[in-house]
Amino acid sequence: MPEMNLRAAIREALKEEMAREPRTIVMGEDVGAAGGVFKVTQGLFEQFGEERVRDTPISETAIVGCAVGAAVTGLKPIVEIMFADFNALCVEQIGNLAAKYRYLSGGQVEVPIVIRSATGAGIGFGAQHSQNIEAWFMQTPGIKIAVPSTPYDAKGLMKSAIRGRDPVLFLEHKLCYPIKGDVPSDDYEIPFGLADIKRKGSDVTIIATMLMVHRSLLAAKLLEESEGISAEVLDLRTLVPLDAKTILASIGKTRRVVIVEENPRPSGWGAEIASVISEKALYDLEAPIVRISAPNSPVPYSPLLEKAWMPDENRILSAAKELVRS
Repeated sequence: MPEMNLRAAIREALKEEMAREPRTIVMGEDVGAAGGVFKVTQGLFEQFGEERVRDTPISETAIVGCAVGAAVTGLKPIVEIMFADFNALCVEQIGNLAAKYRYLSGGQVEVPIVIRSATGAGIGFGAQHSQNIEAWFMQTPGIKIAVPSTPYDAKGLMKSAIRGRDPVLFLEHKLCYPIKGDVPSDDYEIPFGLADIKRKGSDVTIIATMLMVHRSLLAAKLLEESEGISAEVLDLRTLVPLDAKTILASIGKTRRVVIVEENPRPSGWGAEIASVISEKALYDLEAPIVRISAPNSPVPYSPLLEKAWMPDENRILSAAKELVRS
């Protein structure tokens, strides 16, 4: 089983799916010969040519609008919106067109597009290039949202996204791109709506996505070594659909939960998780639900402030320790 980083795993999924399905195309700013700003599409232009790997004008609205048109007429577009923040420019195309065509047409029109975006803070890109936008689109019926943390998950989820019949927002954390892991050479998919227990535990459940999964795993390791506390780390993998069954099963075992999200707290996706737990498993809990999030402010540009803004393993460790000891 070869080892590769998350960036390469996504590239492998794109290559394999483009070779498998001639209708699959890639579009975006500098995705061609340049290989994309984060080099995820590197090599695709040379392998598949300019008809299937298309550089676009600097217009997110035009990119997604063209992809929607291409999808409803039979193609399977994969578009790169360079930074997740820029999806704000094409909310009309994503939320009012792509997400609603199947419903408005009584199932006659499908929009199988995948919108890839680099998300998250941590590399000094400032307030307009570092946001996590998951919660923006969770309120839009008709869109699926993938939030992989590992190369294995990224490849499997990307294949499921491309082969699906509905629009997918596929978010790739910038600090996860270099993270390495084993990725099978065999063809495989990871179904949407299936969370993964990255570490088993018995005292507290830590729920996270993307970069926060890795920080939660580090916190769990430190908790066991320093405090003898056994933490279960649950990686949601997709936010829409959400795997409530696995969440509730884990909490039924540990009876305590810490939710870790790299976005401001108000109306974040963690609030939805907390609501599900409160409605379905309130009497399983032995302590209140704890949410760890970023401050309710834009992402700072200053490296020191940005580091302080992001949740880290120390905050996760402290919260879990206090929850269990109390």
